Amino acid sequence: MVEPALDALIDALRRLPGVGVKSAQRMAFHLLQHDRDGAHRLAGALTGAMQRMRHCSRCHTYTEAELCSTCSNPRRDARQLCVVETPADQAALERSGSFTGLYFVLLGRIRPLQGVGPEAIGADELLARAVDGVVEEVILATGFTAEGEVTAHALATALKARGLKVTRLARGVPAGSELEYVDLSTIAHAMGDRR
Repeated sequence: MVEPALDALIDALRRLPGVGVKSAQRMAFHLLQHDRDGAHRLAGALTGAMQRMRHCSRCHTYTEAELCSTCSNPRRDARQLCVVETPADQAALERSGSFTGLYFVLLGRIRPLQGVGPEAIGADELLARAVDGVVEEVILATGFTAEGEVTAHALATALKARGLKVTRLARGVPAGSELEYVDLSTIAHAMGDRR
């Protein structure tokens, strides 16, 4: 019989993406047996992040302030607005050093089979921001999955109807991949070669 506290820890670790029962068990036993200090630090960091982190009021990435450091940076090029699916995608683009504009983080992607439409991912907010009179180009950096392509197509249609220049990341990013897992060089080339 598994102890209730151990069972709860394993179950909590299984919530992480890509972590199954065996991996969760290995992590739990490692933390309990070899790294109790690390376990306390992990618990504290999770609690702190859950209490202090929120979405940026302008771009929707995670921040502790009203505006994230990117949105509040006056040196960023406000004429370019890069649309990504997740804060992790934004972080990947930032690490590549290939983009100096601003971002809009969608709240996911359009998933017609699950009933998730443009309104559920913040499309109306994106459209309002894109027509602010400052934005000249909207770069669609959604993934090259089927749902990412549907999202990019729907957003491109709506943005072009409002007279905006819309570009898409070049196909240097492998089809079917998630942006946060693509190497930085590929992201930089895809940003530089966007169409």
